[in-house]
Amino acid sequence: MKDSRPAEDHVAIRRRRFCPACGGRFTTYERVQLRDLVVIKSNGRREDFDREKLERSIRISMQKRPVEPERIDQMISGIVRRLESMGETDIPSKTIGEIVMESLARIDTVAYVRFASVYKNFQAADDFEKFMSELRPDIPPEEQA
Repeated sequence: MKDSRPAEDHVAIRRRRFCPACGGRFTTYERVQLRDLVVIKSNGRREDFDREKLERSIRISMQKRPVEPERIDQMISGIVRRLESMGETDIPSKTIGEIVMESLARIDTVAYVRFASVYKNFQAADDFEKFMSELRPDIPPEEQA
């Protein structure tokens, strides 16, 4: 026996299942995958797209931020749908990073800066200063602190 309905984010199917052998009940979530995506890394290496890896990196940048988990889930699903609907199966990691940064910038500036610091591989405080001056070009550097 199973009971199916859309999950809260409306991009997955939530199924309540019953095992006739043991009598246990459990829930599964199923997502529609439009196509298998391959990520082209900056060194030319190819690897299968991993939604969980994307989700982990976004959730790390969103740690302790005042954003509802449902909003984060919606953002992740939106990014994946956007990647799947690009028409290409091979997607450069740079493209994924840019889309993630664009999405984070709309939701939370701190998470955006956190993600960018890893994505752009900041090595020194000067890298942050330069990035922040690009983020807020209309504010003189001495007033940004």
